[in-house]
Amino acid sequence: MNKKAVRTGVTVILPRGKNISGNLEQQQVFGAWYSLNGNGEMTGTTWLEESGLLGPIIAITNTHSVGTVRDAAIQWIFQQSNQSSLSDDVYCSLSLPVVAETWDGFLNDINGFHVRPEHLFDAIKTASSIRADEGNVGGGTGMITHKFKGGIGTSSRKHNEYTVGVLVQSNYGKRNQLTIAGIPVGEEMLDEFLPVSEQEKSKLKEQGSIIVVVATDAPFLPHQLKRLVRRVPIGIGLVGGRGGDSSGDIFIAFSTANQHIMGRQTDVLHLDMLPNETMNPFFEAVTQATEEAILNAMIAAETMEGNYGHKGYAISHERIGEILKKYNRLKK
Repeated sequence: MNKKAVRTGVTVILPRGKNISGNLEQQQVFGAWYSLNGNGEMTGTTWLEESGLLGPIIAITNTHSVGTVRDAAIQWIFQQSNQSSLSDDVYCSLSLPVVAETWDGFLNDINGFHVRPEHLFDAIKTASSIRADEGNVGGGTGMITHKFKGGIGTSSRKHNEYTVGVLVQSNYGKRNQLTIAGIPVGEEMLDEFLPVSEQEKSKLKEQGSIIVVVATDAPFLPHQLKRLVRRVPIGIGLVGGRGGDSSGDIFIAFSTANQHIMGRQTDVLHLDMLPNETMNPFFEAVTQATEEAILNAMIAAETMEGNYGHKGYAISHERIGEILKKYNRLKK
C-alpha cells in the first residue's frame, strides 16, 4: 500500500507508417496544432507552426518523460536514412519531433523516470494500423478522467471517401462535469468510485490534461488543418471538459494526402486541396470523434491500483446504462 508503482508508458502515431527507410524527405505530412490551455508540453510545435510540416512520428507519454522520448524519437528517425542527403528544411522537421504529455503522478511514480528509449522503440515496433488498444495502455496507462480511470481512446468518422480519426490521451476533468449524451452523469455519480477518500480530495485537484491527435486522409493544407484542430475543444466540451487553468489541452492534426510533398526535384509543387466550403462535415466529424474517443478511453479503462496504494476506478458500465435510461436516452 505504501510502495511506489510504475504505471506509465508511451504511445506513438506514425503518419506514414513505420517503414520509413529510404527517402525521409517523403515521410512528412502537412500538419497544424492548437492549444486550448497551455499548461503542458508538445515539442516541435514552433517549427510546425512556421512550416506546416510534420515529421514521421508523434509520441505521447507522461510529463517527466518528454525529454527521454524526444531524444529516442530523433535517434529512431535518423537510424532510418543517410543524414547527409537531407535538405535543410527536411532536417529541421526530422530533428524536431512532436512529443506530448499528460501528468500521471497520482498512479505512477513519475519522479522515477521509468520510461526508457527502448519503450519508444517497442511502441514503434508493435504499432498497427488495424486497431488501437484503448484504456490502460501506452502513455495512457496511469491517467484519470473526470475522477474515473482514463487513458487512451480512439474513434473515427467517414465522409464520402475520406476518414477522420481521433486518438486521445485523456487525463482531465472534475467529476461533476462529466456529461454523456447531454446527461449530467457525473452529478449522478458524484460520490461513487472516488479515486481518493473524502479527506484526501484536496490532493487531487483538476491538474490533468488531454492530448488529442486528429488524422485524416482528406487533402487539406496546413491552414485548413488548423481550422480542423480548433474544433477539438467542442468535442471535449460535450463530455464536460472546461480547459481549466492547470490543464494542458493541446491538440494536433495532420493529413496523409499529398504524398511526397518534399524532396521533389522541381521548383513548383502541385498539391491537392479540398475547398474550404466542403469542410463543415469534417468539423462535425472531429467534434463527434473527439467526444466518442474520450468516452471510449473511459469505457475501455480498468480499475488500477498504483503509487502508494492510490486507486483509479473504472466507470461502471451498468451505472451509465441506468442513468441514461433514467433520462430517456436508452430504452428501458
